[in-house]
Amino acid sequence: MVEMLPGPLGDHAWIGPATVLVQVLMIDLVLAGDNAVAVGLAAGGLSADQRKKVILVGLAAAVVMRIGFAIVTAQLMAVIGLLLAGGVLLLWVCWKMWRDLRSQSAHEDAAELKPAKTFRAAFVQILIADLSMSLDNVLAVAGAAHNHPLLLAIGLLVSVALMGLAANAIAQLLNRHRWIGYVGLGIVLYVAVHMIWQGYRTVIIDTHQVAQYNAWAPDWADIHPQEISRRTGQHI
Repeated sequence: MVEMLPGPLGDHAWIGPATVLVQVLMIDLVLAGDNAVAVGLAAGGLSADQRKKVILVGLAAAVVMRIGFAIVTAQLMAVIGLLLAGGVLLLWVCWKMWRDLRSQSAHEDAAELKPAKTFRAAFVQILIADLSMSLDNVLAVAGAAHNHPLLLAIGLLVSVALMGLAANAIAQLLNRHRWIGYVGLGIVLYVAVHMIWQGYRTVIIDTHQVAQYNAWAPDWADIHPQEISRRTGQHI
């Protein structure tokens, strides 16, 4: 994290926090886009009224989760395997979304007007996706916003607002163009796999098994000192 820039710019006290805010917003923009895709996929297949309602409820849940996670960020970072567990949960959401997309296609082929998904099923998927991605968001942003809780809060609120706007648009597109759903599913699947990959590596670091891991892992997958420093530095 950049606390202060060198040179003449470093004389201005606001430069450090401003740089941190830019970093936080950039991270939130990327992660909010992924979260919006997941929510839009989960809300796809519902009627317009139900879709808006479930997205609104999902946003409320995301706000509560992200605020809660932000409050206990230090404790979360110390939990071994938490990010890995979040990735596995999101992988389960991907599987449910895949089934829903196939089911909705089957209903369309049969010319059935009844939605292929219930409000409850969509809400459960959104809730689990919010849980996994909120965890990923808070842990990622906390690394940039360390010692700047106000900037962390601003970034989280901005990400939730962007997620809500994008999710509704994505859900509408899914109802018109089903193939977009499979593209979105690929994005969410990538996020899940990335969380699992990163989560597994943090487990190796936290359990002090880096030397053993690097001994059998291929060179491109080695855990380097810089990665260890980033992980251990988050606990300080």
